[in-house]
Amino acid sequence: MGAMLNLSFVVTVILFTISSHTHGYDPLDPFGKIIIKWDLLLSSPGQHHVLVTLENMQEYRHVEKPGWKLSWHWLNNEVIWEMKGAETTEQGNCSAFASSGNLPHCCLQRPTIVDLLPGASLNVQVANCCRGGVLTSMSQDHANHVSAFQMTVGSSPDGPEGFYIPYNFDIGVPGYSCDNATSVAPTKFSTDKGRRKTQALATWEAVCVYSQFRSSQSPKCCVSLSAFYYQNIVPCPTCSCGCSSSPCVKDGELPPYLEQKHDPEEEVSPVVKCSDHMCPIRIHWHVKVNYREYWRVKITATNFNTMKNYTNWNLVVLHPNLKSVQQVFSFNYKSLTPYQNGINDTGMFWGVQFYNDVLLQEGKIGNVQTELLLKKDMGNFTFREGWAFPRRILFNGDECVMPSPDDFPRLPKSASAHSSSSSSAVISSVTVVFCFLLHHLLLLV
Repeated sequence: MGAMLNLSFVVTVILFTISSHTHGYDPLDPFGKIIIKWDLLLSSPGQHHVLVTLENMQEYRHVEKPGWKLSWHWLNNEVIWEMKGAETTEQGNCSAFASSGNLPHCCLQRPTIVDLLPGASLNVQVANCCRGGVLTSMSQDHANHVSAFQMTVGSSPDGPEGFYIPYNFDIGVPGYSCDNATSVAPTKFSTDKGRRKTQALATWEAVCVYSQFRSSQSPKCCVSLSAFYYQNIVPCPTCSCGCSSSPCVKDGELPPYLEQKHDPEEEVSPVVKCSDHMCPIRIHWHVKVNYREYWRVKITATNFNTMKNYTNWNLVVLHPNLKSVQQVFSFNYKSLTPYQNGINDTGMFWGVQFYNDVLLQEGKIGNVQTELLLKKDMGNFTFREGWAFPRRILFNGDECVMPSPDDFPRLPKSASAHSSSSSSAVISSVTVVFCFLLHHLLLLV
């Protein structure tokens, strides 16, 4: 059984690595993507009113601060005259319109658009704007997984007057790549409390997908394991996210806060506490208690990053017994069944709002933890051969480095021998009873 488990684990890791990391396909969220939708609302020669929507269609990956930065390449040097719900980071050279008395909002051939911050003036807001570019995942917060803005696009002085969809999209978030927009059925809008529907003149969609390999060449988290029946803790594999030669903060030292770049529009590079694994995040899975019909697990996420709090963090765990979760303490939980085929071995955990939805930076309180109670499936349940430990763990959508199955905590040999002898004793007892009943039956005949 141990050899089969190791082979299965290796094959699974290879397949997930090839598909998920390189090509952007995630088997745990096969339909996950971010859609950039362009709705042409009004159009007249040389001027076009457009609604742009970014929708995060991913179950557990979210876009956190500093948020998305949408850019594209205009086909005919178009300009943006007005915007609501967002703004460009630069205006560019608008000298060609100097004589018009009113300069465009942006004249760059490749503009970069950012979401407005919370608290923006009401006269520049639109629905689903002004969250600083943050997009929540569909499972965690379905109400805030969409961003939108409106703009008026004009033709350049010597350009064509029709509207042409731009190309070469980028949302400015590491790990994502986008295709060019394609024409789809026009979007319909409800008005008058749903009694009337209007529709866009034309609609295009561009799809962006995530690849962990594109996001970072080194992992961002690792997993350690322990059990009540095993005296040692199986640590994260050495150099999971880097080696000790990388910059880190030693025990007793203060992190170099003042030396770090603190541009609010850029993500700060992690500065981690020195460890053998050098990961910003460590997930610990502890098999805590064994009951007659249930078993209990404790999960702890610890932040080793001295420069960052993880807001709206989440964990995704793959384990065959998650289909029998009875209770989860202090975390939210959702079962993930992407293929609707009855396989229910994947679950998502995230924090309770205003309680533990922020994983604070490295320190005494830089961790969150939960316990879960699972009902034993007597046909499959066992503590042998590392079955009680997860097959995969993801933090914020990124795969965590797992220990080798050969290193998983094992039952003591005496326990294994006792289990085998108990099974043999039961079989022997059943055999004796059967022979006894058969003998008496023959006598009656």
